[in-house]
Amino acid sequence: MVRTKLTPATALLAASGLLLSGCSLFDDGPPEVTEEFPYTREGRIFQDTGNDEEMRFSITALERTPDHTVMHYEIDYPDGFEGANRNLSMPHTLVDPMTGQVFREYVDGDGLKYGSVSPNNDGLYPVFDGVTNEYRRYFPPIPKDVEQVTLVGSGLGAMTGIPVQDVDEDQPGPQDPNGPDHLTPDNPPEDNLTFENRPPDEDAEADTGWVESFVDSDIASITRDGDRETISLHSDVMFEFDESDLTDEAEDVVRQAAGTLANNVSEDGSDITIIGHTDGKGTDAYNQNLSEERAETVRTLLVEELGDGYSYEVEGRGSTEPVAIEGGPDDEEARARNRRVEFSYEIETSREQEEDEEDGLGVAQRTVTWPAPFTEDNGSVVATEERDDVKLDVYPLRRDGAYVIATVALTNESDEPTVLDMGADREEQAGGPEQFSSGSLGGFQLVDPESDLVRYVAQMNLEDGGSSGFAEEVHELQPGNTYDLVAVFAAPPVDTEELTLRTGTFGEIPEVPIEE
Repeated sequence: MVRTKLTPATALLAASGLLLSGCSLFDDGPPEVTEEFPYTREGRIFQDTGNDEEMRFSITALERTPDHTVMHYEIDYPDGFEGANRNLSMPHTLVDPMTGQVFREYVDGDGLKYGSVSPNNDGLYPVFDGVTNEYRRYFPPIPKDVEQVTLVGSGLGAMTGIPVQDVDEDQPGPQDPNGPDHLTPDNPPEDNLTFENRPPDEDAEADTGWVESFVDSDIASITRDGDRETISLHSDVMFEFDESDLTDEAEDVVRQAAGTLANNVSEDGSDITIIGHTDGKGTDAYNQNLSEERAETVRTLLVEELGDGYSYEVEGRGSTEPVAIEGGPDDEEARARNRRVEFSYEIETSREQEEDEEDGLGVAQRTVTWPAPFTEDNGSVVATEERDDVKLDVYPLRRDGAYVIATVALTNESDEPTVLDMGADREEQAGGPEQFSSGSLGGFQLVDPESDLVRYVAQMNLEDGGSSGFAEEVHELQPGNTYDLVAVFAAPPVDTEELTLRTGTFGEIPEVPIEE
């Protein structure tokens, strides 16, 4: 995050505030990509002071050079703007919606972003009523085969279908940047505000990573993080209590898992790691031994199904890697989730079309369609719920590559600022994986009423070890204001036309349609 100091004497914004995932691909081929800049969204954004004004955000170019990617954009406030504020949105993030690769902006050692330089070198910029600010930011080079990306972090939801333009070098910086000449409220500019440009140098660093998705069923769950996939078989389906011999139904479960492995394992990554886990009951030595024995039992049956064309590694990790917190009100469910056997392996992440396989675990079915086209709005409201003077409007779900985007709007209908608890109903969330249940929208889930598969909000995992939910955070809702929020999930099969949306404190919204 950028570290900034707010200056009350001038109307300034911090840079971090202004910036703000199977089935085969569709048979009719990719949509034509046209460069119709600018791409513009408008809406109300959360500010740290509660001065949550309407903002207009326009991407005017997205250039890919041999060395980096450059986003040019403009910001203005149609209804005016006052005071020193900071946008509370997540950092600007570009996502390849087909592979889930994530790119964030280059920053220096002080956390300041490359591109448009703040006049006082503190990450703050002057803002005036009726004046447009012009900016640019630098990202790592996006792979050459990526033609469209999705931007999150503006505070205005997910901006899909932004085309990438190939150029030899990015546009030159402004000839005479006027930003430094207008640092006080009584000195507004006559033209757009522009700023000196600072390209990345040898000290530039940028976060990159992958979207990690989580889909759950009664017998198994699956996690995908870049080119790594992990199938987790629930041990209570596989083994009797305190036993390492497979139950009668376990053979069919392992056969299904073997079908998934045969379909999904990358040709270049034939190593399959089988890992046993226990809950926290019992001694460390006992749990370690039991986890190893269970993993070895599953390996034996897996080899019978798949043969010896793969390299199998067996590990036992006892209770050292729980995915749910034990000891709480949902202790029984949490311990059950922690008792598991996992298969971990590399998957193929190419853009080639894949055949739809039916002999594996349904939870492991991958769905990849084309990137969603850009839209200026969210479409028509399909459902409305109210709670404690806050209205929740739900919009249609939208497919975007390997993911589906859920968009909702929150309106504070009271006369006072409201901090809304968006947490999930613990009965619905009991024993849920902590990583995919955190954040304001961590209680959101998509449920397929026919298969009972549950899709959790995806995560963005960065190479430096950091992570964040692929969803906007909910902050204090100001009276009368409406805020658009998005949460992103792994996409369901292409023949799925609607899903149930769990919305935490607002309950379940059935039959939410999916738009292509």
